[in-house]
Amino acid sequence: MSRIPHRSILSCALAALAILLTSCVARPVPLDLNGFEPRGPFRERTRVLALQPGVTATLVTPEELDGRRRIDLILYALPNGNTTAETMGRRLGEGIGWRHDIQHIAAQTRALRARGIDQAVVAYLEADTKSWPAWRRNLGYETANPRIVAIVDEIRAALGNPPHLAVTLTGHSGGGSFAWGFLDGQEALPEWLDRIAFLDSNYSFEPSHGDKIATWLEGNRRRVLVVLGYDDREITLDGKKVVSDTGGTWRATHRMLDSLRPRYPLSEDTLNGFIRFRHPQIEILLHLNPENKILHTAMIGEMNGYMHALLARRPEYERGKSVLGAPRVYEAWIEGDVEAPTVAAIPTRAPDALTGSAFIDSIADLPRQEREAAVERELLAGNIPDFLRRLRPITAEAVGIDGVARTVVYEVMPDYLAIGSDEDFVRMPMNPYTAQAFCDAFGFVMPTRKMVNDIWAAAEVHVDPRPLTEERDATRTFHQHHRIIEEQLDGQPRGVFVAGTKKDVVVSNRVQERPNRVAIYGWHYRDGKPIQPLTIVHVDWYVDYSHGIRPVRRMMRVDGAEMSYEAILSDPHRSNLLSDEGEIGVARY
Repeated sequence: MSRIPHRSILSCALAALAILLTSCVARPVPLDLNGFEPRGPFRERTRVLALQPGVTATLVTPEELDGRRRIDLILYALPNGNTTAETMGRRLGEGIGWRHDIQHIAAQTRALRARGIDQAVVAYLEADTKSWPAWRRNLGYETANPRIVAIVDEIRAALGNPPHLAVTLTGHSGGGSFAWGFLDGQEALPEWLDRIAFLDSNYSFEPSHGDKIATWLEGNRRRVLVVLGYDDREITLDGKKVVSDTGGTWRATHRMLDSLRPRYPLSEDTLNGFIRFRHPQIEILLHLNPENKILHTAMIGEMNGYMHALLARRPEYERGKSVLGAPRVYEAWIEGDVEAPTVAAIPTRAPDALTGSAFIDSIADLPRQEREAAVERELLAGNIPDFLRRLRPITAEAVGIDGVARTVVYEVMPDYLAIGSDEDFVRMPMNPYTAQAFCDAFGFVMPTRKMVNDIWAAAEVHVDPRPLTEERDATRTFHQHHRIIEEQLDGQPRGVFVAGTKKDVVVSNRVQERPNRVAIYGWHYRDGKPIQPLTIVHVDWYVDYSHGIRPVRRMMRVDGAEMSYEAILSDPHRSNLLSDEGEIGVARY
């Protein structure tokens, strides 16, 4: 028998090893971007979350995200007076306002992807007040700060909380108030927070913030703090000083330096007109502003300050040339004639979607949490009857505490939220968080007690309640009660505007009295009297056959002007258009 040369054996072994190693290379695992719509020429995807009270988060991702690799989620809190569209930016043209040309966060983010942060996702955070300081002040800091923490959690959840998610907390101007709310809203900063970048936005710094930031930095050597500011002490506008003798970013940044220096040896040098204070985890930059100009926005857009803040202290960037202070390096990534994203429409029901009865059969024996997850999955996929998509207008009038009579018009679904087709559907009870997820995704809210009364009064058809007493929280009882309602509506056209069939899950100030509760109200008799007074007796996970969700379009019109649900409820002069409890600070679950 002939012998095989050792060299041939070695070659075969190496080839086999190469094949084995190739097969073991981790293939991309696309992240589920269901609900994110394709947008624009740069192959991005967007989703707008309506996060109450009065907050939208516009998420912009690359066309695909690999769940096995690092994903950078950049939370960008908008500056005072700017919309999301203006913050994203576009090329100027006839009729285009100057604010579209000052930040260019969308173009700068695309440039960041080209420089190695290829899985950068931006969440543009906009308050309906166009001012984060005003939003927190109006809501009350004790309520607003933990709400900001919850908003961030909801944004992470919208991306599916992938395992390699690195979060950057940043913002410009008044957007810094969002960051301070995030810090003040929890005892310690979370493990997943990777970077904090104040873009001329650190005005409200206090020593307690310094201690919390330092503790966070010391928890992981990869965490980074970046601060960008300038000498604004003597700047003027129309002949008047802009900054008070104690305010401004120059003074706030020096307070930060005084707080950090005892714990960190900060080196000092200069970079393109900035004094730079450095530590392996810290970069603080102050423009000397020798010409005494207003550089507040110029640093962010014209000087590529946002890009620098996201790149600083990354080894590959530190080895090259800094973009800070240079002409715009993102010019090629600016979009032209574009429209801003909006809250997504409810998806069209898929031809192969489960019918209502088939869905009930599929979840009849599931534990409570699994049932809720299945309900949410069907709702977000658009598996609802078409007739629910045809909203009905409600008009209400009230005289405010200022003596002014006002009118509000809003739109509601004609029946309670259901799963299935027009021919085979089931009115579906669910917990308030499942309902809130649907509302957030598609621009809806849940009603107040007063709104439930007004909706009942406006309905075309009223029926009397039909209570059940056995196995109230069983899934099959949900279906049994649905069939009873169908018998009551026999002969009525599908999609008739109906009331009196269920109790409503509502928003109420009373939910703040006890944690983890759900507010229930209604189920009116034909004479308009409800079976159920407003109550918070049930824990928030409890659901029974009688509970119904009546989605209401979030954006409304007050005397012809568009206002959000939360803005109306928080306005002492307008809240009684929607509420009989006075102002409602937290209008969501």
